[in-house]
Amino acid sequence: MTVKSGLLELLEAHRDTAVSGEAAAAELGCTRAAVWKAVKALREEGYTIDAAQNKGYVLRRGGRRISEYGLRHYLKTSGVSVRLYGELDSTNRVAREAAITGKAGHGAVFLARKQTGGRGRRGRSFYSPEDAGLYMSVVLRPERTLKDSLFLTTAAATAVYRAVNRICGISLDIKWVNDLYRCGRKVCGILTEAGMDFESGEIQFAVVGIGLNLYRLPEGFPGELETVAGALYDSREEAEDLDVNLLAAEIIDELLREAKTGKISREYVAHNFLPGREVCIADGERSRRATALSVCPDGRLQVREMDGTESFLSYGEVSVAPVTVGEKEGQEN
Repeated sequence: MTVKSGLLELLEAHRDTAVSGEAAAAELGCTRAAVWKAVKALREEGYTIDAAQNKGYVLRRGGRRISEYGLRHYLKTSGVSVRLYGELDSTNRVAREAAITGKAGHGAVFLARKQTGGRGRRGRSFYSPEDAGLYMSVVLRPERTLKDSLFLTTAAATAVYRAVNRICGISLDIKWVNDLYRCGRKVCGILTEAGMDFESGEIQFAVVGIGLNLYRLPEGFPGELETVAGALYDSREEAEDLDVNLLAAEIIDELLREAKTGKISREYVAHNFLPGREVCIADGERSRRATALSVCPDGRLQVREMDGTESFLSYGEVSVAPVTVGEKEGQEN
């Protein structure tokens, strides 16, 4: 363990309480000069550390920088493995490889401060600039069949909804099956990938990837994302008091609890904005319009097709249908 990582762990354990340079040096087995050097390095990484004269160093709450020790400090679930990377192409890829090789047990968490190849559904990419979002994947070994993978996605959406509501005081909207919105803009995407035993039909493992935009960068989002993507906060300054470690820990704890229930949560149903709306359903290269009716107890979306028949969707790309010119005129009349 380096002096910097050891100091961060020590300050996390005494958050908002002063730790003297002398005590820190004794605990870490180094000089006070080395402690000061570590403090300077941590500040450069974005941590807020006050130096009170004759009292010591104080790690303040808030701050946008995720850390392994800070996350562990807040986790209520015991035995959770946490691995944090400065940069990855995709946390889902690393988590999946670890799950396949048996190096990641139930609840193992993989996070990155930045992703260069973040993955979304249907081969899309997920924009993941450094520290502006929460990018993580959780390995689950749920002892369920493949049909339950839909439930695991709804469990993740519920976890994000609850954690953001509790920590940030923000109530998000959920779009079946795997997105969360704020003010009409997507702020969170969830990608669930499962490995299964084809003989038994049971899931050997599932990797639940969560990408949550924390704040909007001054340059905005690239390309077409500028018109559809959003964040919890409009700027870095607005997110100044957000403790990212606490938010991440709440999401993980909620996900691991919710994954045990085997039920669709009331929040997922109550805050899902598709029921009652006209939607577009993408099925391969084709698309069709329908009316979303309800989210079923098993997580499927009940829709009424244009011919009046009803069907149930277990997967697929569903979006709110655009209003046509004729519909706009009808509304005005």
